[in-house]
Order: sequence, then structure tokens, then C-alpha cells
Amino acid sequence: DARTALNRLTAQSSTAKALEAQATAILVFPSIKKAGFVVGGQYGEGTLFRGGKATAYYSTGGVSYGLQAGAQTYGYAMFFMNETALRQLDKADGFEIGVGPSVVVVDQGMAKSATTTTMKDDIYAFIFGQKGLMAGIGIQGSKITKINP
Repeated sequence: DARTALNRLTAQSSTAKALEAQATAILVFPSIKKAGFVVGGQYGEGTLFRGGKATAYYSTGGVSYGLQAGAQTYGYAMFFMNETALRQLDKADGFEIGVGPSVVVVDQGMAKSATTTTMKDDIYAFIFGQKGLMAGIGIQGSKITKINP
């Protein structure tokens, strides 16, 4: 599923395709389920690709509180652009998005104007395949943990 999702993303986004060629590794979560009514939660599992090969597996989860209602599924891919950012992924207590290396969420507007020479951040994230109804979506506050075999 992760390989199919990555192939679909790079076929639809020239920016993702260009980043794929330069990334140290790519972590793909093809299907994350999110639901909530005031208190919400989300969970999904993904694959880390290095050099085009699956090298590790991760889970992502999070809890949120606030004005929210609904349920949806979506996926996201994180392009790690250097070894320093990638090393943060395997910290003992998990990798929390929004703490540590900078993560830039690439939206449609940014993708149209960005080039690989202007993109110099540690990690780029693409959210894709949104289905369902949920007010607001983001990956800030999600925690990523390695799944040990």
C-alpha cells in the first residue's frame, strides 16, 4: 500500500517527484484514520523507503482536543532530505512532528512555485487521499514510533 501511495503521489506532483530523487529517505503512511468529537484520535502504519527499498516500519498516532467533529482517512509522505533529520526519527521516545527538525507541509500553492533549488528544509510532508468529513487536518502533534519486528 505504501509503495502504491508513493507512486501515485509522485505521478501527480512534480515537486514530490523531484524531492524523491534527492531525499535521503521517504516515510509513507498510506492510510491514517482520524475521528473525533471534541476529543479526537488518529492512527496509521507506514513504511520507510531508502534507495527505493522498504527498510523499516512505523506507526503514527495522536490525540487532539478542541472544536472538531467527524471522521476521515488520509495519507501522508515525509521526505527526509538529510541524515540528521532521518536520525531524529529513531529517537528512543519516538519522533514528534513539530519538535526537532523543521517539517514543511507542501500544499498545492507551494508545490506550484517550489523548485528543488528553493527547497532547503529538513523534511517535506505531502498530505494526500483525503476522504470523509472532518473540520481541519494537520500532522502537527503526531508521534511516529518504529515498529520492531
